[in-house]
Amino acid sequence: MPTGTLLIIDDETRLRQLLSRVLELEGYTVLQAPDARRGLEMLQQHADEVLVVLSDVRLPDAHGVELIPKLRAKYPEVEIVLMTAFGTIPDGVQAMKQGAFDYLTKGDSDDQLVVIVERAADKARLQRRVAELERRVNQQHSFETMIGESAALRASQHLARQVAATDSTVLLEGPTGSGKELFAQAIHQASPRRSKPFVAVNCSAFPKDLLESELFGYKKGAFTGALTDKKGLLEEAHGGTLFLDEIGELELGVQAKFLRVLETQTFTKLGATTPTQINVRLVAATNRNLKLEASEGRFRPDLYYRLSVFTLDIPPLKARPTDVPVLAAHFLQYFAARLKKRLPGLDAECQRLLQAYSWPGNVRELKNVLERAAILTPDNELVGAGLLPTEFYTQPGTGAAAPDDPHDRSLRAVEARHIRQVMADVDGNKTEAARQLGIGLTTLYRKLQEYGLSA
Repeated sequence: MPTGTLLIIDDETRLRQLLSRVLELEGYTVLQAPDARRGLEMLQQHADEVLVVLSDVRLPDAHGVELIPKLRAKYPEVEIVLMTAFGTIPDGVQAMKQGAFDYLTKGDSDDQLVVIVERAADKARLQRRVAELERRVNQQHSFETMIGESAALRASQHLARQVAATDSTVLLEGPTGSGKELFAQAIHQASPRRSKPFVAVNCSAFPKDLLESELFGYKKGAFTGALTDKKGLLEEAHGGTLFLDEIGELELGVQAKFLRVLETQTFTKLGATTPTQINVRLVAATNRNLKLEASEGRFRPDLYYRLSVFTLDIPPLKARPTDVPVLAAHFLQYFAARLKKRLPGLDAECQRLLQAYSWPGNVRELKNVLERAAILTPDNELVGAGLLPTEFYTQPGTGAAAPDDPHDRSLRAVEARHIRQVMADVDGNKTEAARQLGIGLTTLYRKLQEYGLSA
């Protein structure tokens, strides 16, 4: 049975009540108003609930057709159905032009009323779902959802927020895995272009002879295999933002063409004779020193200076150690939810090692480490330090001994050495090793994984 809230605006009390009764029997909640003023007040109070407004053309204090643009502007997710008398059908046609979903002639059958209202309600529901998805996407890629409170991260966020409101080209510099694409998406979502496309291109992911056709597109017959016209990614990003990740990978010929794009906002497709006009904001990223590359002839200096209008350094994770525990907790809970586990957190030694580590792979490496730990940790247990990769013990400065360090007399290290010795004595027979150790086979497998032991 249909559900949802409707609003009827009509000065004829008996007609309002009749329509309400018909629609309530179909499962709707129906609100009633005798004039435009009361109707607008009621709609304001119940804007999150009302799906469809049914309004008479002739209201005591307004004309229904003139009311439509005001309602559409203020409540774009609400559909409007206009009700006309027999002699005012042209008003119904005009209402459709103004943005009404449909119109009804008073006296039409109840079946027709129900069908039109249900179609309008379906459209309103769909619009609300789309709007909610858009809101979630915007929140997901916003500065507000970035995790971390370190001074280094806040400084970068502050600069990024300032440039986001402009159309200036932005060059993001930082090591691989530090979150450059996340910053690019947040800049787009905080910009006036947020409702337009965000197109991301990893320049290192395409062969050099293919990247040019992907960026600029081509005309049919431009080369062998070009069987139809193809839009390039530049054209796909029209009105929005183009994010070029690892822009240092662009070969010099493509760099020259891209410089013209930045200067004129035009480009020529492969095989075309006339230029295509676009309106695109560029955000680029690199893990290289492009200034040095330009001075050594591996990157066009003129393109570098055009790109570096606003350069933003994205701090590596080792520069923001206070953010490591917060990020680790976030990733752990994320993967625990995906694995349908309850993982209360990290033990003290695990937390200490995570903060002491240098994180050469940055946030991406931390995410991978926590995914592995979530997989290996039993339900309802803390993540232990033994589940961290061996580099967490061998890296200078962590102050941790490897599980098989003969000088480590901790219970964990002694257990690891004992299991290794038993496994050697039984030639890797796990069933026999579990029997001699007095533990279950499943427990043995877990401990072998925990200590990084192999049979």
